[in-house]
Amino acid sequence: MKRLSKGLHLHFDPLSGIAGDMTVAALVDAGVPAKVVSEAVAAMKVAGLDTRFERRQRGAYVGTGFVVSWPGGAGKKGREGHAHDHEGHDHGPGGHGHAHDGHDHAHDGHGHDGHGHNHDRPKSRRAARGAPKSLPPSSASHRDYASIRKLLAKAPLDADARALAEEIFALIAQAESALHGVPLDRIGFHEVGAYDSIADIVGAAAAIAWLEPSAITSSAPVLGTGQVRTEHGLVPVPAPATTLLLSDAPVRCEGIGELTTPTGAAILAATVDRFGPMPPARLVAQGFGAGTRQLTDRANVLRVLLGEPLGQTLPDSADEVVVLEANIDDMNPQLVEPLFAALFAAGAVDAWATPILMKKGRPALTVSALVPPPAVSAVVQAFFENSTTIGLRTRPMGRVTLSRSSATVKTPYGKVSVKLAALDGKVLGATPEFEDCRRLAKAAKVPVRVVWAAAMSAANFEFQGAGGKLKG
Repeated sequence: MKRLSKGLHLHFDPLSGIAGDMTVAALVDAGVPAKVVSEAVAAMKVAGLDTRFERRQRGAYVGTGFVVSWPGGAGKKGREGHAHDHEGHDHGPGGHGHAHDGHDHAHDGHGHDGHGHNHDRPKSRRAARGAPKSLPPSSASHRDYASIRKLLAKAPLDADARALAEEIFALIAQAESALHGVPLDRIGFHEVGAYDSIADIVGAAAAIAWLEPSAITSSAPVLGTGQVRTEHGLVPVPAPATTLLLSDAPVRCEGIGELTTPTGAAILAATVDRFGPMPPARLVAQGFGAGTRQLTDRANVLRVLLGEPLGQTLPDSADEVVVLEANIDDMNPQLVEPLFAALFAAGAVDAWATPILMKKGRPALTVSALVPPPAVSAVVQAFFENSTTIGLRTRPMGRVTLSRSSATVKTPYGKVSVKLAALDGKVLGATPEFEDCRRLAKAAKVPVRVVWAAAMSAANFEFQGAGGKLKG
């Protein structure tokens, strides 16, 4: 396997959901050394806790599985389901330990590996290295959040790994505390779940810290549907803790059973800078983390992508837009250009005019503007102030866009900015900035198309190979 360099872009692709064990397995499958995980888990000094990796086929894909075993437990491999780390949160005496028959999550507390988010999603995402030592047994049946904090504080872990593990545990505990009205330090992790969650959360934190990613993105996670059975009866999918942890994040409610666990949700909440497509990058590696269960409607794998960033990532285009348009037959056509300028200044992302014939054969223009919802009011005002129309048609519209970034290429005439468009990190197109080309053409006394061609050639060489396939 190719040795990975540090500082790559990390992208999660949770089309079959995400859980703690699948996260660890996917990162190792992509090239993170397995010993990074095993040594971090061993550093926790939890007696009897053991981990290993195995190859698994799920659907059409062969990936890596992360197996956790502990004293008196068969380990995840023997559990049915997604083999997700639901640490089985006990909320106070008696605890809640959920035993899901679905994705195989050992739920801590409200079932689920407990990404304790309170209602605000965390702002930090930097991989945290370092996690502490061993858990003093707080009870034969569970370990509370206070005990886990002490364990992390003592463990000889990398500082970034420790910080990330602490944040993930904190998010889970905060979410469970908010949901159940239990003091934070009394949130308990069922004994079996505690082994599971320690291995999964510490392992994932150590793997991400080792990568030192320049940024982390994620596609919208698939949550699953239906219900899961717990000691307290049926719980709807997504579980309440998962919902709280992913508040404000884009999600997809599809698939059978519980596909995203609280631990998986907590990992995303603690690490992801932005949800959406992977920005333009030169793909370096991919990894598949396999769950324990075979799903009937999809391969039970979490994919991660690693790539070298290309240029500077640009903001995502709005997925939802509003089309504003009017038929105008009584305005000087010379006023269309200043109308467009006003529409763009007010927040329109595009504007265009289409020649039409109206009743009695009158020539006219349909002027249209594509507007993000927050800018509709300002663009409507600009439309009325800068045209002769007395009414506008509006209609909402969804759209799918490629991720974009800005880069610079060198040409014989000087440097030219180019905009790159990519799908899953693969560059599909590059467009030189026209004004850069015009400025350089004027200075060199050559046609603009000559500079444009030179910039396109440089962009294709730098970012694309034959057929649009990335080099490397």
